[in-house]
Amino acid sequence: MDLRAGRRAARIERIGDRAARAYTALVFAFLFLPILIVVVYSFNAGRHVTELKGFSTQWYASAWSDRFLLNALRNSLTIAGVTAVLATVMGTASALALDRLRPRLRWLVELLTYVAIIVPGIVIGIATLIFLVTAFDWLNPWLVYFGGGTAPHLGLGTASVIAAHTLFTLAIVNVLVRTRIRGMDRSLIEASEDLFATPWRTFVQVTFPQLLPAVVSGALLAFTFSFDDFIIAFFTSGQDQTVPIYLFASIRRGVSPEVNAIATVLLSVTILAMVLAGLVYRRGQRRGDPQTGLPGALVAEDVEVIAKSAPGTAS
Repeated sequence: MDLRAGRRAARIERIGDRAARAYTALVFAFLFLPILIVVVYSFNAGRHVTELKGFSTQWYASAWSDRFLLNALRNSLTIAGVTAVLATVMGTASALALDRLRPRLRWLVELLTYVAIIVPGIVIGIATLIFLVTAFDWLNPWLVYFGGGTAPHLGLGTASVIAAHTLFTLAIVNVLVRTRIRGMDRSLIEASEDLFATPWRTFVQVTFPQLLPAVVSGALLAFTFSFDDFIIAFFTSGQDQTVPIYLFASIRRGVSPEVNAIATVLLSVTILAMVLAGLVYRRGQRRGDPQTGLPGALVAEDVEVIAKSAPGTAS
């Protein structure tokens, strides 16, 4: 009787495993099959997306010769590049500052950081739009009062998108750098300080090399999220267009092979940036010393050399 019950349980377990695998396969097919169809039809030789008439790259040439698309691409690259730089600097600095806060205050700031990542993009977009419009309505009369006719008029545009994207992506950089900080070997930092190295030299030659993989990965992710974002940019861009906004406007006029080509290029940029971020982060971890976690050959002896070369220390 026990043997039959065991066989029945094993049979039910196998059926459950197969059902779970089939369900997982269906979910992945539902998520990625439409993307695959877009990529395939971007090479369609026909003029209609519903008819696959052969292989051709004509729609890529046609799409990227559009001056409106090129202008949107220029705006996207500018916004993503500036956002990546600002988010990396501010996110790394905030992560280092959090490491010196009291535990309760650090917990509160970390909680707010995770909330910034979890909050839906549409909430961030609407909140940022309301804040910017209110701020501009208050600032513009004062600018006119003090500057007269030469005063600049503040409004939505590329700068407002950069500000909104920076606030969102610096949280991502902060989390990555904070994770790396937790895995650092602090004995090397303490050794550098005990050997009278200046705080700046300790940071540049001991702390920063350990953080570099996380910093580079955070910069790549910030660039990717900013370049791909549609919701936040849609609310804060004003009259300026980015590639996702241009793509949305093109779809509203009707799906064409050019739209598929633009979406495929956008997808390729996203995947490439994500892969590069993962490779940089993993390579930094593999190249780290198994005991110190430092990249390359930087070990305790090197810290002593760094400290001795600092101004005001004995040779």
